[in-house]
Amino acid sequence: MKKKFLATLLTVSMAATMLVGCGSDDDAKENDKQQETQKEDSDDSKGDGLITIGFAQVGHESDWRTASTKSCQDVFSKDNGYDLQFVDCDNDPAVQLEAVRNFIEQDVDYIIIDPIVANGWDTVLTECEDAGIPVIVIDRTIEDSDKYVSWVGSNFKTEGLAAGEWLKAYIKEKNISEVNALVIEGSKGASATIGRTDGFKEIADREGWKILDSQDGDFTQDGGQEIMESYIKSYEGKFNVVICQNDNEAFGAMDAMKAAGIKYGVDGDVILVSFDACTAGLERVMSGEINADFECNPLAAPFVEEVIKKLQNNETPEKEVYMEEHWFVKEDIIPSIEVNGESQDMTVVTQEIIDAQY
Repeated sequence: MKKKFLATLLTVSMAATMLVGCGSDDDAKENDKQQETQKEDSDDSKGDGLITIGFAQVGHESDWRTASTKSCQDVFSKDNGYDLQFVDCDNDPAVQLEAVRNFIEQDVDYIIIDPIVANGWDTVLTECEDAGIPVIVIDRTIEDSDKYVSWVGSNFKTEGLAAGEWLKAYIKEKNISEVNALVIEGSKGASATIGRTDGFKEIADREGWKILDSQDGDFTQDGGQEIMESYIKSYEGKFNVVICQNDNEAFGAMDAMKAAGIKYGVDGDVILVSFDACTAGLERVMSGEINADFECNPLAAPFVEEVIKKLQNNETPEKEVYMEEHWFVKEDIIPSIEVNGESQDMTVVTQEIIDAQY
């Protein structure tokens, strides 16, 4: 495809950081084999008139991530005129950088990156620019460069602010006088973690709430359970709010609290707040186990395709594309909250909403 003329759309360099290390010898051999197969498939696709896309995905740590991957695989199918080269980077930044470099070697037409970490992208993005390959970033952000065509995703700080504003209204409605919160963060260095942490903390500081502890659960169920078990040992009887930065962490925290005999959710002693709002998460909201769940839309691929279509037509896409998201609750007692001066609805979960969710 014609890529060289698109290189002018990519601007500004960033400071170089190289990440090294990459698992076991067996993992490395398997990764090399996977990449060689993808290179052969990519070479074959050049004669088929397909648009070739390399997608370096974070991993498979959550229901959200699975939905994000499926969205790209569904949209960028051969039936739709694409050849998708997909790499699951298993939450390893070094593997992700290597995947992008292999896409450059394969001479793909576009590269999609969901960055594991927000910094350290200078060298590889410069290589993409030099090769004339436009980069589209989805979900998490790259903080130290704007050398990509478009970013498609969510405002993570807004999600954190929304959780805080809802909690403020909720404790007022329930006549709860103080908040002693425990936070289970996502993966360290991820923009989703940074945004949700900063947003919620801004409201907590403003309202004088106490955040007893805030630790990394790595966006996994096992991580959420491990951190919650540790919290229970240190803070049992001292907390009344748990903030989990994705649904899978919330599931793990629920397992830990259940094992310890701690009642949580709508009828419990602990208010449980989550993010992502995957199908299983919304089921737990409807059952009353999770009080509120703040959506992070994983279905970025249709929006990415619109960016690619504009580039194909020599048009300039938007630099930032925000997807529509919703805030979900069990109880119909707070119709809306105000976030950044804007009124935003709270949606009571029904079976119809669950059936329509990812």
